[in-house]
Amino acid sequence: MTEPGEPALGAVFRRLIAQHGPMPVARYMGESNARYYTSRDPLGAAGDFTTAPEISQMFGEMAGLWLADIWARAGRPADAIYVELGPGRGTLAKDALRAMASQGLHPDVHLVEGSEALRAVQGTALAGAQFHDSLDSLPDDRPILLLANEFLDALPVRQLVMTTKGWRERMVGLEEDRFAFVAGPSPMDEVVPEAQRAAAAGTVIETCPAAAALVQSLAQRLDVQGGAALFIDYGHVAPRHGSTLQAVQAHQKVDVFAAPGEMDLTAHVDFATLDTIARREGVASSLTTQGAWLAAMGIGLRAQGLASAAPERSQEIKAAHDRLVQPQAMGELFKCMALSARDWPRGAGFPEGQRRTPPS
Repeated sequence: MTEPGEPALGAVFRRLIAQHGPMPVARYMGESNARYYTSRDPLGAAGDFTTAPEISQMFGEMAGLWLADIWARAGRPADAIYVELGPGRGTLAKDALRAMASQGLHPDVHLVEGSEALRAVQGTALAGAQFHDSLDSLPDDRPILLLANEFLDALPVRQLVMTTKGWRERMVGLEEDRFAFVAGPSPMDEVVPEAQRAAAAGTVIETCPAAAALVQSLAQRLDVQGGAALFIDYGHVAPRHGSTLQAVQAHQKVDVFAAPGEMDLTAHVDFATLDTIARREGVASSLTTQGAWLAAMGIGLRAQGLASAAPERSQEIKAAHDRLVQPQAMGELFKCMALSARDWPRGAGFPEGQRRTPPS
């Protein structure tokens, strides 16, 4: 039975589950976000959420200077390209490219974006940008300078749940005609690391195969082509249990089953696993928090400069700075992962103690 006022995708899911049984969480999340992102511009006050580049130009400027610094220390290769994954409205790219240009870096722009609605906005903001559906069609003979802000969190996660009968895939089913999490029928114990198999009933393990595959593919490219990448997202740097799946609509957290295809579904990024994958492919990887990285990059001085140039905006600039950096805001929840080819310099702003290099 379709719920009154239920969005079209919710009705489709309901019919599929009724006919074929529960669907994996990964499918529910993946198809929901595919519908969501291809049909709208989700950013800003009129959308569902606001990202760091929309909060202040300082964020994109720090990212652009980070890439320009690595590029300069790598010998200023003339053929390097700028790549961004999920570039939103193009705000991050505009600010980053302006900062790069101040350092003499003027790369060709390549955007990985699946939404036609957002491509239209990005094309207006970034004249001459080339669009791609995935990493696969990027040039394979030029160094890559890549940014990805709040991209990995929207990739579909797979969840396993411990039941009284052992590990099962966590699925989305129907209970009394309403969406609900249920355990799948097939044993999944063999895919759970041995150290975690004896967990208590109800324990959930979450993985993101799509993020793992993307980071592996990018690391392989960096190893061959050279370059560096900076991922910024909310997540964790140590292994953990539990579901982190959440939904946002109109800047408010809502139930993950409230409106499939009409809300943003995300999950925390497992940076610990992605770090391990990247290093196994031969690139250097570094981890830190967004607040620590921005502070090390000099965002405080940039905020002072902007406030001096526009005193009437000093409170606005301070508020933006604090939102990006302070631990109780975005500073601790959001993490940064830097990757660089083995023969390229390491990225600035990452403490030596948190820097991890590939095995020799």
